[in-house]
Amino acid sequence: MSVDAPYVVQPARGVYAYVQPDGGWCLNNAGFVAGGDRTLLVDTAATERRALTLRDALTATGLPLPRTVVNTHHHGDHTYGNGVFTPGALVLGHDNARAEQLAAGHQLEAIWPGTDFGKIAIVPPDVTYSDRMTLYAGETEVQVIHPGVAHTTGDSVVWLPEQRVVFTGDLVFAGGTPFLAMGSLAGSLRALELLRSLDAETVVPGHGPLTDGSAYDATERYLRRVAELAAEGRARGLTPLEVARRADLGEFAAWRESERLVANVHRAYAELEGRPEGAPLDLLTVLGDMTVMNGGTPILCHA
Repeated sequence: MSVDAPYVVQPARGVYAYVQPDGGWCLNNAGFVAGGDRTLLVDTAATERRALTLRDALTATGLPLPRTVVNTHHHGDHTYGNGVFTPGALVLGHDNARAEQLAAGHQLEAIWPGTDFGKIAIVPPDVTYSDRMTLYAGETEVQVIHPGVAHTTGDSVVWLPEQRVVFTGDLVFAGGTPFLAMGSLAGSLRALELLRSLDAETVVPGHGPLTDGSAYDATERYLRRVAELAAEGRARGLTPLEVARRADLGEFAAWRESERLVANVHRAYAELEGRPEGAPLDLLTVLGDMTVMNGGTPILCHA
């Protein structure tokens, strides 16, 4: 297996996590839940090729193709592959995730025009919910919970209470830097409290290897560091880029995509200014500042 080959981990009976190393930009995790002759899929992938590889990995376990796909949020790395599994599967997501996905459209192609995404149709959720709902894959109970505005305004947590496994979506990046450009810093802290209340034994993050509840603590330390940097920088009249370029990341310096710090400071500034959680930022400015943070090199889609 090459270093970047996706792999499947089975943390509990009937539960499979599909991990795409190294978990960088556009390399998300997915998962599937089996119950009798029913399969539920959590998220898809960023490109047609990777979604087809995910489908092959699922069927290689002997499971039938999914009847339900749950999207943890609207970002294309988690949703672009929906069309590989439809119309045979129904797609489920939060109310806002549908609206956000339709509004974003082919956003990833615009950000990364040199990436071969393949033939991608934008397939938003067919069924949406507002707070929480319970599904069943055969006898397996699957709870889908909206944590509030966090990574985006339309996040979903997928919780398997019997197996004690949670799919966090991008509320958690194991070994990677959180990304709040379309969500909320304060809301992300609240979402971590929700995740802690579930008391999961296995945490499947949106990106990176499987982990446990210690990932919540590391994520919280990072978010609180961002809040401190933003409060200090704003009081001194610094721009988010100036704050980020001067920051000492300490224990977080080795996390993937450290350039996301400037996006997170932009979000923290917006909240300090009293803007609503999840209020749109100027994405071109945020991407431009991340390019500066990346040494002048545009961020790369790893898919």
